Amino acid sequence: MSLFKKIFGSKSKPLQDMNSADERGKYMPQIELPIDERFTINFRKNGGKFLYCDSFTDVYDSLENILIENNWETKEVLCFDDKLQEQFDNFDMKFSRINMNASFYLASCEYLIADNGSILVCSNQIKEKKLNDLPDNFVILATTSQLVTTIGEGLRGIKNKYKSNIPSNITTIKHFQVQEEKDFLSYGSSSKNLYLLLLEDL
Repeated sequence: MSLFKKIFGSKSKPLQDMNSADERGKYMPQIELPIDERFTINFRKNGGKFLYCDSFTDVYDSLENILIENNWETKEVLCFDDKLQEQFDNFDMKFSRINMNASFYLASCEYLIADNGSILVCSNQIKEKKLNDLPDNFVILATTSQLVTTIGEGLRGIKNKYKSNIPSNITTIKHFQVQEEKDFLSYGSSSKNLYLLLLEDL
């Protein structure tokens, strides 16, 4: 059974209880959480909405619920990925490659970074666009095999995967709460309302 199923499928002891100083002692080293648990915690801290799917049927059901919840059915969606368009062509969405009237952006990613809960993308997903040029709402489809610990590990993965044809425009998406007024700490960052459809493939 995967750890995601354990996290979402049972009422386990809260993490703060498992890691409490009383049980472990004041000077004991911190417990290193498994990579999937670390990502989930940090992703949610960043404000992301997480939907775990153990089959493509779950993916379709989750996307349907997202569309209904946000009134995005029949609305225009920005998507540069032909494969995703084929996978979701049974939905009543109008796919576009131009961000004029798109309600949300549908994409895959390269890696999920556990240490900070961010999503690593590149020109394969966002072309040469800046994050600010894309809609405020994102729906990202990823798999559990894309989980890595650090950004460095993700960058090495991109280098190994694409060899001599390394993609450009590599960046991370980390802030998942759209703020109406930019405060000083968020200046220069691009906040997105982001849904992650995470498909179990391990």
